[in-house]
Amino acid sequence: MTENSPQPFSFRFHGSSFDNMVETLGGAFGAFDAEPVGRAKDFHWGLDFSVAESAVLLTGYHEAEFQFNIEPTVSTAEYLSLVVPRRGGMGVTYGARKAEAGQGKLLLYNNFEPDSVLMHGQGNVIDELLINWPVILQTIGQTFEMPFSGSLDLLPELDLSTPAGRTIGNLTETIISGMRDDGPLLQSPIAMAHMTQALADLVVRMVPHRLSHFLEKGPALIAPKHVRRAIEFMQANIDQPITMPKVAEAAGVSSRALETGFRAFKGTSPAAYLLTLRLRAARRDLLDPECTETMKAICLKWGFFHFGRFSAVYKATYGEYPSETRKRMGRR
Repeated sequence: MTENSPQPFSFRFHGSSFDNMVETLGGAFGAFDAEPVGRAKDFHWGLDFSVAESAVLLTGYHEAEFQFNIEPTVSTAEYLSLVVPRRGGMGVTYGARKAEAGQGKLLLYNNFEPDSVLMHGQGNVIDELLINWPVILQTIGQTFEMPFSGSLDLLPELDLSTPAGRTIGNLTETIISGMRDDGPLLQSPIAMAHMTQALADLVVRMVPHRLSHFLEKGPALIAPKHVRRAIEFMQANIDQPITMPKVAEAAGVSSRALETGFRAFKGTSPAAYLLTLRLRAARRDLLDPECTETMKAICLKWGFFHFGRFSAVYKATYGEYPSETRKRMGRR
């Protein structure tokens, strides 16, 4: 890409009005508030999207700097953005903290978290790969076997000269190339899903965040027998009304020892671990195209007797309501 090329891509959406750009972005992302930095007589911009089930590629171009913030609404999709600057840069602020993508650096952020975003540099060109947040939450659940909600506190800047940066950066570039211009990944949903999942796994395992210390324990830290016995009992009786005293009795220890063991080796309580197992079982049914059971039947099957509470916990864990999971699979 040369510094003199005015628009390196052919954009489906483009214009020369800042207000027109804001209107276009607002239609795509929800409540969008933006203002230019300084004055620009003409504000030439371009925008393009490539959409897959698990990710979106957004490519943007603009001639002058501007800043913006997005106020999420109930219909705003949550995602992890991996920002690849082609020319110029992009920064996000969290209160007094700032993070920036630029030469040799990727930017990673959850779109629900920054206070503001700044696009800087003349003739700025940015690729953003947006990974659906439920993919990240599912990867967290599979990796750490514990319920999770709130901010991941992911390290926002990734140096591309480091091993982690090179690995994540290379896979990000591969996915971007495969999506751009109606690329081959958009023609193969299975390949797209596998590559998105691989990228989510790399981010969760290689980029520092609030759960990273659990990875540092390594595979040698094997849970003691009573914790393993408790897990086996939970899995064998997951659809039964299990109490923690029953689990402790099956494991052959006191309730207090059971709690201590799970906290030390699983990073959560035995009750929360059981909840995670039940949520996973319910999600498997919701994702199974062959499952014809009603939502109520699935809830009762896996020990959830209050659908409203189940729906809220499911949303906090997977980033979408159970009805949305079922709808994505083409079923009601």
